[in-house]
Amino acid sequence: MPKRNARFEKIQTILKTAYPIVKTQLDHKSPFELLIATILSAQCTDRQVNSVTPNLFEKLQTPEAFAKARITTIEKLIHSTGFYHNKAKSIKNCAKALLENHNGEVPEAMEELVKLPGVGRKTANVVRGAAFGYPGMVVDTHVGRISRRLGMTKNKDAVKVEFDLMKIIPEDNWNDFGLHLIYFGRAVCNARKPKCVSCPIENLCKSEDKTI
Repeated sequence: MPKRNARFEKIQTILKTAYPIVKTQLDHKSPFELLIATILSAQCTDRQVNSVTPNLFEKLQTPEAFAKARITTIEKLIHSTGFYHNKAKSIKNCAKALLENHNGEVPEAMEELVKLPGVGRKTANVVRGAAFGYPGMVVDTHVGRISRRLGMTKNKDAVKVEFDLMKIIPEDNWNDFGLHLIYFGRAVCNARKPKCVSCPIENLCKSEDKTI
């Protein structure tokens, strides 16, 4: 059980009120599409990924299609998401691994997901939470930055941040809390100039880089 902390509980309550309905912003119609979209989202905005995936999934609809496609074909289809050489290689190899080890299906277990090329714990948590309903703490740059500003962790390594947050946030709120911080990071608590004047949790924040 997480150790109770009144300040952290207030933060959770306020963010729930500010963002009552949260879900992954990556458009998808299946666990496989979500897996590919999440791989593409590395160092790229969800909006840009969503502008690419309709055409991508129209051209390549299954793991078999991705596995058989030329790397150059995949690269052209995902070019605007950045780092397209590495992403194309990861996606193609991921599709091959799904066919070879999982009958073309996306596995649900964390230990199986992280074995797939291009898949780390963040991607695995996104897929497990949004596609299969498992509790998981997604840690992206927003979650890491804000949780440090709020004093929930001192770590910069994403996996260490994930486990720090899991110790203080109730398990049934893991999925939503990560998304709350992502929504909050995009709208208010951005990296360079956080909008502290309009921040609903400013009085609960102990960050040294406040803008007020």
